[in-house]
Amino acid sequence: MNTQLDISPEKKVPMYMQIVDSITDAIRRGNYKMGDRIYSINELSNEYFLARDTVQKAYNILHERGVITSVKGKGYYVNNTNLDIAYKVLLLFSKISNYKKQIYNSFVHTLGNNAVVDIKIHHFNAALFREHIQTNINNYDYFVVMPHFYDDPAEALSIIKTIPQDKLIILDKNIPATDLHSAAVYQDFQNDIVHALEQGLDLLKKYDKLYLVFPGTGKYSPEIVQGFRKFCMQNDFRNEVLEEITPGTEIGRGETYIVIEESDLCNLIKLSREKKLQIGKDLGIISYNDSPLKEILLDGITVITTDHIKMGETAARLILDNSKEKIKNPFVLIRRGSV
Repeated sequence: MNTQLDISPEKKVPMYMQIVDSITDAIRRGNYKMGDRIYSINELSNEYFLARDTVQKAYNILHERGVITSVKGKGYYVNNTNLDIAYKVLLLFSKISNYKKQIYNSFVHTLGNNAVVDIKIHHFNAALFREHIQTNINNYDYFVVMPHFYDDPAEALSIIKTIPQDKLIILDKNIPATDLHSAAVYQDFQNDIVHALEQGLDLLKKYDKLYLVFPGTGKYSPEIVQGFRKFCMQNDFRNEVLEEITPGTEIGRGETYIVIEESDLCNLIKLSREKKLQIGKDLGIISYNDSPLKEILLDGITVITTDHIKMGETAARLILDNSKEKIKNPFVLIRRGSV
């Protein structure tokens, strides 16, 4: 039995590796069974307009791996359907954090034992990101990319487009490019904060003014600020955006602070103690992204958060199901005692 293979001169991957990957994928998905005859070198060469040397090189690799075998005078046959490593995946994260660890652990757990998952950090640096891609473009079956590049998004997008779209999964931040048709698991940063704060509107109405503490470091989506201002305008809240909370920041009764960085959260708690402001009554605090510490700190810090475990699981499912869906990740407000 022969099957349609995913081979195209438009892809950046060398043709011989496309043949290797396509036949291996066809076996994984059950399109080829044990003992099935596959294309001969001449058949594959003629069907896809390939040089015979290119096909021969691919078949030599598959033969060395034990995936196929040859029978003199008859052709090539599937020799192994129990492939030990189903997928090689490269995760490209923006930074290391507790939340990224949750995504990673969930992703690896969901893929199971038949996968090799490597991780590299691009630190929001487009040049380093390009180096990671160029060095590894032929070494992985899938690339799972966090595209957090706020200083030069156009350059980042041009690099992302060098990855074959059938091997690409965008993670955490959606890319609205109309010519990018890869799978994705993403947050909708602007609308997520609006909808989450609306879930706590009854709590926020106790306060006179809302502050968003948004670090000006180029590491967070500016859509968060847009969503915050949209919520405040729709609900008639006085509001202000600060870059950080320092020991000299003036805080007072009737204010709620939405903080992203944990250093700002710590400084805010210290200041409230110094000024004898009761958190959850005199002053409100909402933190971005949940963690075990925030569950117990001050008997619980209210958070607005995406489900990082779900994000990792969904990304892995896209690979296992060979899906090209774009899926919005859940984002909620978790009520605790700090508002």
